[in-house]
Amino acid sequence: MTETIYFDTSALAKWYLNEEKSQDVEQYIQDHGPVAISDLTVIEMRCLLARRRREGSIDLKMESRIFATFQEDIRQNFLVCHPFPEGLTAAAVNLISVHLELPLRTLDALHLVIAREMQADKLATADRVMIVATKAMGLSVVRFDSR
Repeated sequence: MTETIYFDTSALAKWYLNEEKSQDVEQYIQDHGPVAISDLTVIEMRCLLARRRREGSIDLKMESRIFATFQEDIRQNFLVCHPFPEGLTAAAVNLISVHLELPLRTLDALHLVIAREMQADKLATADRVMIVATKAMGLSVVRFDSR
C-alpha cells in the first residue's frame, strides 16, 4: 500500500524555483512520488509565479516555462491533483474554530482540510505554522523549512 503525501505550495514551489531545500524536495519527490496536490495548489502556484515575476526574480519567459512544466508534471502524474472536496469552506471554518491556539490563515486551513479529506498519510511543507498545525491534527509532517 502506497502512502499519500500531500505537498502544500510552500514545499512544492521549491521543486520549481531554486530556493533553500530545493535539492531536498527534488530528492524526496524522486524517492516517494507521485505526490498529492490540490486545485488550491495550482491556484497558489500560478499566483506565486506571477508575484515572483512582478518582484523581478523571474522574467515572463521563465514564469511561463515553470508553469508549463508544472502543468506537464500534473498531466504525467508526477503530481496527483485532487479537486476541492465538498464542504471545504465549512470544514476549514470548523478547523480554525477547533484549533483556536493555532494562528491558522485561510489557505493553511484549506490545505489542512484537503489533506485530511484525501486521507493523506503525510503533509509536506516549508511553513512553520503548517508544521505545528499538521502535528496538532495528528498527521505526520515532512519538513522543508530551514529549522
